[in-house]
Amino acid sequence: MMAQEMIDTVIIPRRFCGPPDSGNGGYTCGVLGTLLGGAAEVTLRSPPPLDRPIDVERHGSGVHLRAGGQLVAEATPTVIGMNAPPAPSPDEAAAASERFPWREKHLYPTCFVCGPKRTPGDGMCIYPGAVEGRGIAAAPFVPDATLAGEDGRLRPEVAWAALDCPSWFGFQCFNAFDGVILLGRLAARIDSLPRTGDRCIVVGWSLGRDGRKIRCGSALYSEKGEPLAIGQATWIVVK
Repeated sequence: MMAQEMIDTVIIPRRFCGPPDSGNGGYTCGVLGTLLGGAAEVTLRSPPPLDRPIDVERHGSGVHLRAGGQLVAEATPTVIGMNAPPAPSPDEAAAASERFPWREKHLYPTCFVCGPKRTPGDGMCIYPGAVEGRGIAAAPFVPDATLAGEDGRLRPEVAWAALDCPSWFGFQCFNAFDGVILLGRLAARIDSLPRTGDRCIVVGWSLGRDGRKIRCGSALYSEKGEPLAIGQATWIVVK
C-alpha cells in the first residue's frame, strides 16, 4: 500500500457552489489540482461538501481530498497536448453570450460560474453561447478583485472554474440535450493568469460523446486572443 501523508485541510466556501449544496466542480478541481504545481487531471468521486474542512492527502505523486472518510476527488499530474482553437473577438464573444441557452431554464441557477441567479462580485457570470459560424461557445469574462490573489491576478483555482462550465456549453449549444449532467473529470494547464479588470474570453467546444460520457475542451484567452489556460472535461449524464 502506498504511504499516505496528511498535509493540510481545505474548505470550499458556499460562495463557490455548483449545485446548491456542493462545491462547483471546476473550482474544487482547481483547489486540488493547483497543489501539484503544474498541469493536473482531477477526478471527482463524490459531491464536494461546503463550509467544512476537507482533508488533503498525498498519494505518491498525486493528491486526494477526503471528507468524513469518503473520497471526494483525486488529482494526478498530466500533460495536455491539445491546442486551443483561435479565439473569437471580444465582440463575437459578447454576441454569443446573448445566446446563452440556459438563461431562463438552468439546471443549477446558483452555480458560481454560470448561474443566472448570481450577480457580479458574487458569481463569475460567465454565460457562453454559440459563436456565429463556428462550432464553439464563448463568453466574455472580467475578473473582479474578489477573485484575485494578493498579486492582483486571478487565483488559479478560479481559472480552473472558468474552464468548467464553458466546456459543457461547447456541447450543449450544438446538440439536443435535456438531461442532467455533472462534471466528472477536469484536466487543466494554466499558462498565465489575467489581472483584475482584464477583459478575457472563455471558449468551450465538444470533443465527442461516448454513452454517458461527454468530453469537451475549454480555454481562457486574453482580450487579444492569447491562450492563458486550457482544459479537458468529462461530463457524466446522470441516470
